[in-house]
Amino acid sequence: MKNSVKAIIFDWGDTVMRDFNLPGPMYLWKTVAWVPGAEIALKWLHPKYHCIIATSANHSNTEDMISALSRVGAEIYFDHFYSQIELGVKKPDPEFFVRSAELSGYKPHECLMIGNLYEKDIVGAKDAGLLTVFFNEHQLEGPFPKADFIIHHMSELTTLFNA
Repeated sequence: MKNSVKAIIFDWGDTVMRDFNLPGPMYLWKTVAWVPGAEIALKWLHPKYHCIIATSANHSNTEDMISALSRVGAEIYFDHFYSQIELGVKKPDPEFFVRSAELSGYKPHECLMIGNLYEKDIVGAKDAGLLTVFFNEHQLEGPFPKADFIIHHMSELTTLFNA
């Protein structure tokens, strides 16, 4: 896998940063936090791959997302940032993933999508031609046929990319 992937697209909420479901943009929340293992994974992946973050969050544009990421020091690990507001399309529409890849200079088949919501993050990405990693933190049961890989802790990405 590592030879075919040039860029990794991360979902934001509950994939990189914990979504506490508070009102308003995350950068204004009293408390923000990393998803456990995400910082370890990004420290390892960022020097080897172009890392992209893309969100369909309703309350945050790209600038708001960067402000929230900077509160935990995560912004330094990403080369490109996109929100549904600027992209003009939301997940799970495959065009969301195509635009995120192409605006970053990649073809969809050169990218891998990592997200925590199967229907929203994985199905659309797979339909757009990306490889997919379903971050199944809560160990949901079920068939996940459009997930190329399934992990339960974000730090597992380092092992996955060593395979």
